[in-house]
Amino acid sequence: MLIAGLSLYGSLASAQEKAPDNGLQWRHANSLTGEPKYPAGFKHYDYVNPDAPKGGTLNQVTVGTFDSLNPYVVQGVAAAGLANFGGGMLYDTLMDQSMDQSSTTYGMVAEAMQYPDDFSWVKFRLNPKAAWHDKTSISVEDVIWSFDTLKKQSPLYNRYYADVVKAEKTGDNEVTFTFDKSGNRELPNIMGDLVVLPKHWWEGKDKNGKQRDISRPTLEIPLGSGAYKIGAVNPGKSITWQRVDDYWGKDQPTQVGRNNFDQVKYEYFLNNDATWEAFKKGGTYDFRVENIAQRWHEQYNFPAYERGDVIKASFPMHAAGRMQGTFLNTRKAKFQDVRVREALNWVFDFESMNRMLFFNQYQRIESYFAGIDLASSGLPSEAELKILETVRGEVPEAVFSKPYKLPVFDTPQATRTNMRHALDLLAQAGWTVKDGKLTNDKGEVFTIEFLTNNPNDERVVSPFINNLRRIGINASLRVVDDAQYQARVNDFDYDAISSIVVQSQSPGNEQREMWSAKSADLKGSKNYSGIKNPAIDKLIDRVVYAKDRDELVAATRALDRVLLWNYYTVPQWYSDKINVAYWNKFGLPDKQPDYAGIDPFSWWIKPKP
Repeated sequence: MLIAGLSLYGSLASAQEKAPDNGLQWRHANSLTGEPKYPAGFKHYDYVNPDAPKGGTLNQVTVGTFDSLNPYVVQGVAAAGLANFGGGMLYDTLMDQSMDQSSTTYGMVAEAMQYPDDFSWVKFRLNPKAAWHDKTSISVEDVIWSFDTLKKQSPLYNRYYADVVKAEKTGDNEVTFTFDKSGNRELPNIMGDLVVLPKHWWEGKDKNGKQRDISRPTLEIPLGSGAYKIGAVNPGKSITWQRVDDYWGKDQPTQVGRNNFDQVKYEYFLNNDATWEAFKKGGTYDFRVENIAQRWHEQYNFPAYERGDVIKASFPMHAAGRMQGTFLNTRKAKFQDVRVREALNWVFDFESMNRMLFFNQYQRIESYFAGIDLASSGLPSEAELKILETVRGEVPEAVFSKPYKLPVFDTPQATRTNMRHALDLLAQAGWTVKDGKLTNDKGEVFTIEFLTNNPNDERVVSPFINNLRRIGINASLRVVDDAQYQARVNDFDYDAISSIVVQSQSPGNEQREMWSAKSADLKGSKNYSGIKNPAIDKLIDRVVYAKDRDELVAATRALDRVLLWNYYTVPQWYSDKINVAYWNKFGLPDKQPDYAGIDPFSWWIKPKP
């Protein structure tokens, strides 16, 4: 399951209402973690202030530029507030992902859902109140058109809904999705993540009489259905979102006490240093999630903070696991030998970086599901071994017999040992040092270019580059603008990039888009390393078709182990809390959602006395 807007099997549960003619219960909510927290008829999330005042402007900034208001195509860079998965601020989805319970959804465009015990299809009953901003009702035809269109043109939706073969109208206000096989327990739930787009608008013509084309970028303001609409656009520079006063969903339980700002404005800056200066000055940047440990500890000493006009707060975050790391592009011949990829891991000195740059605030990532209980550790359990035996001979033998551990740089001797081991692995792969340069038998020098769009990355990439140079690798950092970076990532035109792949407590169909052979050459996919491994494809299917929570955990950990032992990435670091700084203009509920950590759209602007 992808986590949208930030994206557990036990019993599949949901509150139910009277059974229809087919004997299946309609469900107001659905959860992969057990019972939904809130029953049918609940009024609002328990963490929000339902009486929060409306008004004011939330000012935010972002880095780079934008040239499109259509986020569902690979071409172009979409504006802030839009999202390539889910509805962002503009559109509603069939169901609304819960902010305070993992893998749980509540009715939105669809007021209820049902599916059979074999999970071979799912049906949604649309909310008759659901409407576009032009007052046109959201229809079953909109849902079907959205599904067909997104699956056709979006790599993300194509892989996410790969097992969905048909969407059809099966009642006056009902749409049914049929799956290619039964047993995919997650699929009914994640069909609720489908964003619904206005068919009549996209198939219409613009003010100049030109036919619209959803397969292309556009700067025409699209028709939406969400709590906000686009009020003003200055291409590449700013976008202003306007709260919809007569929003159809304002009384929906997941929306009450939220969406309190009259306006949300995003201004674009050239780099992160400029956004920091804007935050300190105030007026254009109201709150920031601070992900630089050094700044959090050393640089909050500017006048506004000293006066108490800026507040710092930390919130626990349990919503997601993650793999944050340097992804090595195995589409390049030099990274196709696993010994080369492993060697690069033996050169990465996390301990010195954590001590010198991060104030020992981070933990080392040693899993593709770091931070949640799906992460593998130690030796495989009996249940994991049973699954791993199905791919024995196709995966590194160490998967079965050794705990996965990354090298530790805690002493000068350890540093020397780790670097020598890296050179030994490279020599086994045909790379030796000649005249201070790592060279193969063709006389080619080993080079690595790290690609980024953030100049501040030099600070954290340089220690790795320096160690690589010590063993003869010609390593460098290339900083490009945001548009060029996105284009090169979409085309897999890089040696290595640093990125984060977010994981939910309920992994499933999205794993195909991240690691499967079919996504490796699909432009715009999240298979950054270009993985084409039949064993991994088999293990992904074991995750997708897990019969219960125990099997899901075992299959996910088995997949995790095989990904790790193939060294597709150089894992980096993570924190289990969110550090937030904000100008003292906000009212906040007494608590924030335990699962997501923070929900800024539950905040409000404090009325002036």
